[in-house]
Amino acid sequence: MSFSFKMFGGGFSQSLISITTNPFVALFTGILVTSIVQSSSFTTSLVVSLVASNCLTLTSAIPIVLGANIGTTITNTIVSITHIHKKKEFKRAFESAILHDTHNILAVLLFFPLELRFHFLEKTSLFITNLFFNSVAGHMANVSFTSPLNYIFDPSIAFFKYLFSNNALFLAIFSLAMLFISLVSFVNILKPLAKTEFKEIIHNSIFKSPRRSFAFGLLLTAFVQSSSVTTSLIVPFAGTGLIALEAIYPYILGANIGTTITALLASIALGSSAAVSIAMVHCLFNLLGSIIMYPIRRIPIFISRKIGETTLTSRIIPLIYVMTIFFVIPILIIFF
Repeated sequence: MSFSFKMFGGGFSQSLISITTNPFVALFTGILVTSIVQSSSFTTSLVVSLVASNCLTLTSAIPIVLGANIGTTITNTIVSITHIHKKKEFKRAFESAILHDTHNILAVLLFFPLELRFHFLEKTSLFITNLFFNSVAGHMANVSFTSPLNYIFDPSIAFFKYLFSNNALFLAIFSLAMLFISLVSFVNILKPLAKTEFKEIIHNSIFKSPRRSFAFGLLLTAFVQSSSVTTSLIVPFAGTGLIALEAIYPYILGANIGTTITALLASIALGSSAAVSIAMVHCLFNLLGSIIMYPIRRIPIFISRKIGETTLTSRIIPLIYVMTIFFVIPILIIFF
């Protein structure tokens, strides 16, 4: 699905990002572009490349990266819609999906004004880069890491590209259909397990403590290089009642930090201190956001639950939510 969306909007995304100068518009550009291509790793890696080639300044790039953190959460909400046929199950799935949204939106509301006024993310990232870049970059210039998901799915992507004659629309429709079919099947498998000892195994292994949950989210996301994959994976578990929001939250924080590894690796491979700085901004933002937000985690959890409750009265609300947050508002601000 991500690949087909990149076929749709890859060129448009690069053009839009490269001409962005207003920081407020840049923030919503990051949201829109990431929503289109379904990957914050794509957006941040693209920004890293543009900064490295001097097509984009570090100051202009930072709001785009902050926006990408919000845009990447759209996949979770799409996944939650597979539970729409059952009210209570849909409520649990939807509130767990938008917990990632809520955290990232609150973090941006906190950090974006501070960055505009004090440029503390920019200054801190430049300091760290200048401190370590010269000694580390030379040893790691040839370091690269490809997600194991790419090795698994590249052959099938190539096959379906050929089957659909490189038609992005047909590929997107097919991938969305497969997504919903596989998720519905996954949920049907999970439901019986929710009444067995499997629930205790999940809680006692992965989600036994916040630290374990956080570490698992971080390592898994760093390994597969996609927070969209790892945070979406947890939605069916929440929908079937296997995991509560309080246990999911540290996992999301870990995934947020783990996803920054992609841009860091890309920036080091480019050998540009400016590129490393913007990748470091992404890492700092997610790290500091986790440190500040976790002690007040009741706020994002409460907001997510309240929004989730609206699905009990109208199941059209999630569709309105997705269109408004990820597309309508960004398009209005960018183009009008």
